[in-house]
Amino acid sequence: MQPTITVTGVGATLATPDVGAFHFGVTSEGETARDALTANSASMERVLAALEQVGVAREDVQTSQVSTQRRHGESGRGYSSYNGVTVRLRSLDEAGAVIDAAIAAGADDVSGPQLGHSDSRSVYREALPEAVADARAKAEVLAAAAGYVLGELLELVEGGSAPRGRSRSAPSFGAMLAPIEAGQEDIVAVVTATFEVLAQAR
Repeated sequence: MQPTITVTGVGATLATPDVGAFHFGVTSEGETARDALTANSASMERVLAALEQVGVAREDVQTSQVSTQRRHGESGRGYSSYNGVTVRLRSLDEAGAVIDAAIAAGADDVSGPQLGHSDSRSVYREALPEAVADARAKAEVLAAAAGYVLGELLELVEGGSAPRGRSRSAPSFGAMLAPIEAGQEDIVAVVTATFEVLAQAR
């Protein structure tokens, strides 16, 4: 049987996130469940209108949670209603203005960002050649250490990708109430390669 070597290669491309998402929520109270829900709906409509005024399209807003429950505490009377939405930002340049607008309109729950890349597939593909080269280099070292010469590539399997944070200088988006530091990420590609190994000529 022809001996083989199987190795894992890793490649990385440094990229700055350019899109993101935030969660905004509003909480309202009322004597009855209907009162709380009615007040909450009005509050959320004000937030949505404010977001629209700073350029957020309705198709980039998705409801993530709606709840109404009896209040707990010292009095235990009345109801509390919550409405949360996830807002997708097609440009992080909008982040500061969007956060400021939501808070000014009454949002009392803000979380995020979830950062990403508008062209993540292209960024990932840039890392693949480095992953393949890394696999071949590892295989060559292993083959030589074992007294063999690396032969042909027999199998190459893509192993997926993942962002990996890296502390680098990057633009700050939004110079208002809530500036957002995008940072930079290594987009990592992983491959598994199997090579044949040949006996060294004597």
